[in-house]
Amino acid sequence: MRDDAAVTSASFAPARPVRLLAAGGTIAMRGERAVPALDASELVKQLPQLAGLRLEAESVLSLPGAHLTLSDALDLARRAGDAAGRGEGVVLTTGTDTMEEVAMVCALTYGGEAPVVITGANRPGSAPGADGPANLLDAIMLARAPAAADLGVVVAFGGEVHAAATVRKIDSTGPVAFGSPIGGPLGRIVDGRVWLHASPRRPAPLDVKRLEHRVSTVATGLGDDGALLRHAAQSGDGVVLVALGAGHLAPVVLRELRSAAERVPVLVTCRPERSSMLFSTYGFEGAERDLRASGAICVPFLSPAAARIALLCALGAGLDRGGMADAFALFDAR
Repeated sequence: MRDDAAVTSASFAPARPVRLLAAGGTIAMRGERAVPALDASELVKQLPQLAGLRLEAESVLSLPGAHLTLSDALDLARRAGDAAGRGEGVVLTTGTDTMEEVAMVCALTYGGEAPVVITGANRPGSAPGADGPANLLDAIMLARAPAAADLGVVVAFGGEVHAAATVRKIDSTGPVAFGSPIGGPLGRIVDGRVWLHASPRRPAPLDVKRLEHRVSTVATGLGDDGALLRHAAQSGDGVVLVALGAGHLAPVVLRELRSAAERVPVLVTCRPERSSMLFSTYGFEGAERDLRASGAICVPFLSPAAARIALLCALGAGLDRGGMADAFALFDAR
């Protein structure tokens, strides 16, 4: 939880300068069949409320979220981290399709004091009820707010503030596109004012040299024979396995998991949106005790998308299995 005295003293500090890094996405799209149309300066021009603020706007990319590559995401994270490292509050606009992944790359590579706030839109600017301008205004007000010091990387969307590592896209088309099913939002932005009631647990930043390994996500389900998991472990550099319930697998999938974990690093999360993994409640073959003893690294508080990015970043930083287990320990109960 946040320290009330620290928040109170921060409220008297001057607002920090803000740098907007625009990377495309629906927030920048217009037209009957929406396509990228607005650069950073044009996004700012929509908001007369920003007049007089210390704000620099920079166009970095103009791509739909689905077109971003892993190298694009790492470059955006580096740009955001460099600007925040100079003391600027950073706002990064990007597509909602892959916003979870971009947010996770930023969260795992940045450890500074100034906030990095990611936002976008679920409706094009030419559509009725366009949500981009309001989200952008909220994100800028959060990025400049003294109370956001040491918040790390967050997503600001629909008036809510979410931790980058645990945010999920929860609605494909509606204006409240993101949520935090496990931990809940960190706070809200209301009429340009920031209210924060919690701070996220921040992972230690990783020195990610590259994002180019092959990591597959395999979700088990009813009748799974483990063949997809076996193939993923044999053909890639790592695997994310999405287990059932609170960390449960069919016996045949458990056997494949043990083999996979001997070959490549494997992260395991669970299928429910409010995921958590038990330790010793059940005793059947394939229950949580067997999964935890399999050699895989358990990260039940990460979504499958975030877990894949975490493994890619760990591989790109050259971590071995022990290093990965230490780096991601905060994403499991202890």
